[in-house]
Amino acid sequence: MKPMLPRSTALAGIICGLFLTWFSPALALEKYGRPLPQLKADESERGAEESLFAGYLLTGIFASNPTFAARPDNSGLVGLRHMLHLETDLYRQYLTFYTDQNFFSDRTNGWIELSEWDGTYAFTGAFGHFNWRLQYERDAPLDRRGIKQEYADILGTAKFQAVQDIPGWGRLFPNQNLTIYAGAGWLFHNSNYFARPDNTGRALIRYVAHADLDLYKNKVVMYGDINMFTDRDVGNPVAPTELDWIVGLAARWRNTEFAVYYEQDQPLDRPGLIQKYVAVQLRFSFDISKQDLGIGVAKSAATGQ
Repeated sequence: MKPMLPRSTALAGIICGLFLTWFSPALALEKYGRPLPQLKADESERGAEESLFAGYLLTGIFASNPTFAARPDNSGLVGLRHMLHLETDLYRQYLTFYTDQNFFSDRTNGWIELSEWDGTYAFTGAFGHFNWRLQYERDAPLDRRGIKQEYADILGTAKFQAVQDIPGWGRLFPNQNLTIYAGAGWLFHNSNYFARPDNTGRALIRYVAHADLDLYKNKVVMYGDINMFTDRDVGNPVAPTELDWIVGLAARWRNTEFAVYYEQDQPLDRPGLIQKYVAVQLRFSFDISKQDLGIGVAKSAATGQ
């Protein structure tokens, strides 16, 4: 009879296997949004509560940045990033509106003055293990005239969560969890949103996936994202032409998160520009539910429910 591996050894094996999978070129289909594991609790934990307002404030510094551009026309190098995320539940977890406002500065132009503004507006929802999203994004320079990139897309993903989907996981790993989602989307409107980091082609299809490995009680989380785009102007419009991948480690305390992560964006179908950086960031989250303000209680009393 073979000796059983200690739980810590088994968990380390899962971590190694997961990251070997992320870096395998044949399986690289990831990234939904930016490299931020959500601080907001799962729908299962929130129950029927609806958020009146939820979101976070984020600020980060690109500690090492040899090539990641500070404007949509690929000029400059990002120095600082500031972000505001706001969302509100329109109907429980089934329909949520959110907006992301991202601002970047150029380290070659004094670090402080903002050089790019990316605005995102979206509707999203969850049905069990499935999520959908309808999103519009516009990326524009702030300190000079230049290229503006914008698109609208629809995207669907399927989610796997070890605590819910693997019998006995909670018994074996009471303080850890593994969450993975993957899917694909269609950029049905595209005005200058490129299919490669060197600003060539126009994106058509987005392939995404994401993984969070909760190392300890959602206080230490390892995460990874990969995003792949295709080019609508080539002979095979469903073959990936760009791969963006991210790996990071986040530490959380109450509503605060500190993260370190690495991103690399590269072409797949030809030689070209590779953009990469290492960043550190601090994030503060908030979530005010309708029940917190008594809105749900007042509505129930008024309707007699």
